[in-house]
Amino acid sequence: MRNYTSCITHKKSIHRCIVLACVLSALAFLAACSDFLSPVESIPAPSEYEYNYWLLQKTYLYGEELAAIPEEGDSVQALFSVLTDRYTRYTEPSHSEAVIESRNTSIITGDIGVEFLRDVSLEHPLFINRVYPESPADRAGVPRYGNVFSINGVELTGDDAYSTYRNVFNDTADISLVIEHDGSVKTYDMKRETIYAPTVFVDTVGGHAVINIREFKPDTYDRENGTYGELKKYLESSTGDKSPRILDLRNNPGGHVDQCIRMADLFVRQGTLSSRKWYAFSPDGKRTEYNTKNDATAGDPGEGGKFVLLANNGSASCAEIFAAAVTELEDIPLVGITTYGKGIGQSSWSTPAGGLATITTLEFLTPKGNSYHKKGLVPQYRCEGGASIACAIEAAEVHFGGVPKKTGYAPAKAAGSMSRNVVNEPEIIVPERPRYEIPGGALVENFVVW
Repeated sequence: MRNYTSCITHKKSIHRCIVLACVLSALAFLAACSDFLSPVESIPAPSEYEYNYWLLQKTYLYGEELAAIPEEGDSVQALFSVLTDRYTRYTEPSHSEAVIESRNTSIITGDIGVEFLRDVSLEHPLFINRVYPESPADRAGVPRYGNVFSINGVELTGDDAYSTYRNVFNDTADISLVIEHDGSVKTYDMKRETIYAPTVFVDTVGGHAVINIREFKPDTYDRENGTYGELKKYLESSTGDKSPRILDLRNNPGGHVDQCIRMADLFVRQGTLSSRKWYAFSPDGKRTEYNTKNDATAGDPGEGGKFVLLANNGSASCAEIFAAAVTELEDIPLVGITTYGKGIGQSSWSTPAGGLATITTLEFLTPKGNSYHKKGLVPQYRCEGGASIACAIEAAEVHFGGVPKKTGYAPAKAAGSMSRNVVNEPEIIVPERPRYEIPGGALVENFVVW
């Protein structure tokens, strides 16, 4: 039975094993000395309902709701439905492994490893935006920004081009794309396979590096260090870049807290990155409140660099932990619009029947001790009309004293209000993956906080 909550249960397990070994030894001795001892009845394992009831009583953040939970029942889903917190939920055994994989990895099953741009003004509107490294598309030599004409002989035109692509794509393992690039048209043959997608992407826009962090996961294209490893490698390779750069966390729903805390530490020299109050069961099984903080350590490759952080109302949970840490502790302004506002976290346990209990157990605070739950983080530079890369570039130039480039956008009216916001950023289509989560997630150390 897996436990995704914390390492304190390890000590408890060792203690139980020692006690159990002593008990079994004593019983064996007594049985050898007597032929009239009654058999010792084993303690029955808890039912799925009883186990989940016990977890909720010991760990659920909102203790005032616990009295309303019925101690006995048959339906685990009904047990969880009593609670008001929408992030606290039970996943049936038939879906639990898929949820765990979705939370922990960037795996895409049965794909070729490309993202598309869509320009509906063109006859063939699909272009290759990215090719994932070591993917079938990468090995086949599919060119970035190539215009996709057809898939398996079916032409891709008009508004339905992508839906046509998906219909053909989902129906076969062998994929053949006809792509035009730099004036030549070629055919690229591939087979679909399971791939690990990157979660950090870097592009250059208007002379500024844009670092897009999609989510925070421990097992990605960087199989050893996950999203943290991807970002660290980029920062180590670009220490000579002295121009302002953009950390793009728009629509980042969160992930593992261990990841976003370590990633924030790449930019922060000193101070408390994040603090949290949380509930768990102590070694003696009692409901116990804990208070934890994570402090920065100096000497990381992002420290002292010029960055702005671009966020929107889809930037949630672990993305907000990261954003609060770097913007409150370093000269890294928050740009965009107010973030989602999820300042709570969930722990997750595999249950005796193979289900998955996900329970809100934690409350997070910013480095300055502020709560942002249901409020979000308010940007220092607000983008009128929505967060955009153009707005972030303008904010970076204003904040760090650069001269705005001649891009056709009006200069900012004031330091706190960016005008370079109405921009036709291309529509990006990423590979499809099953989604099992409510938006907004963060996973703490060994345990998931979604």
